[in-house]
Amino acid sequence: MKSKSSNTIKLFVFFTFILLTLISEYSAAQVLDKIIVKVDNEIIMKSELEMNYLQVLASQENVSDPAKLKCQVLETLIINKLLIAKAEIDSVTVEKAQVDEQLDRRMAYFISQIGSEEKLVAMYNKSIDDLKKELRSQVKEQLIIQKMQDNITKDLKVTPGEVKRFFNEIPKDSLPYFSTEAEIGQIVVIPKISKEKKNETREQLERIKAKILEGGDFCKMAGIFSEDPGSAKNCGELGFFKRGELVPEYEGAALKLKPGELSGIVESEYGFHLIQMIARRGNEFNTRHILIKPTSSSQDMTTAVMFLDSLRTAILNDSISFEKAAKKFSEDKSTNSTGGLFIDQETGSSHIPMEKLDPVTFFLVDTMKVGSITKPIPFNMEDGTEALKIVYYKSKTPPHQANLEDDYQKIQKATLAEKKNNAVNKWFDKNKGEVFIDIDEDFKDCELMITQ
Repeated sequence: MKSKSSNTIKLFVFFTFILLTLISEYSAAQVLDKIIVKVDNEIIMKSELEMNYLQVLASQENVSDPAKLKCQVLETLIINKLLIAKAEIDSVTVEKAQVDEQLDRRMAYFISQIGSEEKLVAMYNKSIDDLKKELRSQVKEQLIIQKMQDNITKDLKVTPGEVKRFFNEIPKDSLPYFSTEAEIGQIVVIPKISKEKKNETREQLERIKAKILEGGDFCKMAGIFSEDPGSAKNCGELGFFKRGELVPEYEGAALKLKPGELSGIVESEYGFHLIQMIARRGNEFNTRHILIKPTSSSQDMTTAVMFLDSLRTAILNDSISFEKAAKKFSEDKSTNSTGGLFIDQETGSSHIPMEKLDPVTFFLVDTMKVGSITKPIPFNMEDGTEALKIVYYKSKTPPHQANLEDDYQKIQKATLAEKKNNAVNKWFDKNKGEVFIDIDEDFKDCELMITQ
């Protein structure tokens, strides 16, 4: 594949590390749709190219050659389709839990941008569940692409010299001006649920199971009792999944069942499940379940508050650093590996623009002094789990133009992104001959890497 070292692509990599498609409804009246690329069983529609091109175009300024940019976007789409095709050949999959998590994140983002769930539903004239169903295959595809890219680039690193060279090649008049940024961290503790509460949940599901065995309707029971919002409205049904796509505890119990048979009570990281096998189809199976999450007692919450209070005191007394405490004790998977610090997903930096903070965090930090730590705060995690956290306001950076001293993490991330991009391009060049690729004549002027 051709080198992508021009200033335009440098800036493209610097400003757009990951381009994820959000909600897309492209009118057929705007584009006379047709298949423009085939990659084995994967296809690229003209509307898909146009939609992605407009998204990239909107993220850039002063595009000197729109036609060339569109060809570059098409290249990226073709690479992605080959990654998906190879994933199928190599049996690379992602778990349903990962897809669900990403869907929830997308919905939360859309709702925060639009203002409320009701406004989002009104805008698209579709329920949240319907929107998730439409996005599911797209999100799953993106996760598979990411997994394949990670497999290709997992061993890549960049040196300080490479970072400096990358930065120096960006035109000085094109360096971004960053607004006020803050470093914010958190330590999250989930109250330990007592055996009594777990037993209560088990017993509740056992009673539900007994009613179903006596002739009760599983569908109605799921609608009334299940705490899985994605499936409760659909009689608890999850749809067909392959082996390895569901959490091990659930899948292990489900695969022992015959169609129509009920499982025992199964515990997973999500709570307790009552599972019924619906059907098998080759290597796929379809189940439905009733999920109930045990809740923590007031004593469980009090114990967690006392623990976080003592941890906060130890940090303030310099007995342990916040970062070390977060790595050791925090139960938030998204931040414990970073020492509790929030990371800007676009830049890879712990310095986050104030305008990117969610409103709750923004107003909380606005009342804090740099270096301070809050007392334990109760909140609900994204999946509804009750939890507690302490928040650390580590630093504040005034507005400034990008430079290596203040923004090394961001520039390092951009440098690595370019290196990974080049590695994926090389992988494509090596593997493109393994699958059938056909490109529409309308794009023969694009100097694509497929051209023989």
